[in-house]
Amino acid sequence: VQLQASGGGLVQPGGSLRLSCAASVNVHNFNVMGWYRQAPGKQRELVATITRRDGTTTYVDSVKGRFTISVDGAKNTMYLQMNSLKPEDTAVYYCNSRVYSGSRIFDSWGQGTQVTVSS
Repeated sequence: VQLQASGGGLVQPGGSLRLSCAASVNVHNFNVMGWYRQAPGKQRELVATITRRDGTTTYVDSVKGRFTISVDGAKNTMYLQMNSLKPEDTAVYYCNSRVYSGSRIFDSWGQGTQVTVSS
């Protein structure tokens, strides 16, 4: 599985960006897809997830109401729409896919895309 993340960049506070994560395989193969981020000097944190089975989404509290995760099955692509961006959203954003098989977990990661929120 290969994941290709894109869409990062420099944006002013209050602005918007949409991140994309293109998968090399059918996204319906995954149980869960998600976005993580890692700011300098901090641990990687989970930002948002979406489950294949019923489309349930989860968000870290700090982005609720501002970010929206979605998947386009026809394009095998996951998105993260980020609105009302804040300087504290600055980080490298990584996309993830997860497959559960019995007791095993298979994770795949994209290469990361830099998001910088600054005036």
